[in-house]
Amino acid sequence: MKEIAKGKLLIISGPSGVGKSTILKEIFARRKNLYFSVSATTRPPREGETDGVHYHFLSVEKFQEWIADHNFLEYAEYVGDFYGTPKKYAYEAMDAGRDVILDIEIQGAEQVKKSCPEAVSVFIAPPDWNELKRRLSERGTDSPEKIQKRLLRAKVEFQSAGMYDYLLINDDLKESVKKLDAIITAEHCRTKELLKYDLIREMDEL
Repeated sequence: MKEIAKGKLLIISGPSGVGKSTILKEIFARRKNLYFSVSATTRPPREGETDGVHYHFLSVEKFQEWIADHNFLEYAEYVGDFYGTPKKYAYEAMDAGRDVILDIEIQGAEQVKKSCPEAVSVFIAPPDWNELKRRLSERGTDSPEKIQKRLLRAKVEFQSAGMYDYLLINDDLKESVKKLDAIITAEHCRTKELLKYDLIREMDEL
């Protein structure tokens, strides 16, 4: 029986309002072998969000218990709330050959890169600053004070964009989806991946 190639761990980051969720929704429609890692968070659910589907909604006390039990691949604080990636589900999906998508911010990305240097990281940025402000305002989910905090945080995040493997400017949704799709395809075509699972095994059988 042919061995199943282990799935890729893909880190997707970018400032709030840049369009990450929209891009990921489209890429999941294109690729059926993806697994979206549902994060845990201490922030309250927004209208229409379901526990276990959009996030694992935890109290601060429960989140701290998960940290103590080493249940997170990464965790971080963002604008007053905590977010973390449950380790168990991500590893199970990769072992089954599925590519795992982590939608996390820069602190979490740094943690994952240290523990999993083979992870592929993509930073999504807006075409310009005014467009980011417009998207955050039109979203209608945050107060003006919260929006200002997100914008201040975005300035910090932009300074860390250089640590990512890829930079994707989201000025056109269709093009952004095509580029992310191409990145995933390219990563699966790396020589070390193909040799590991195909050519070397075939040569040994000759």
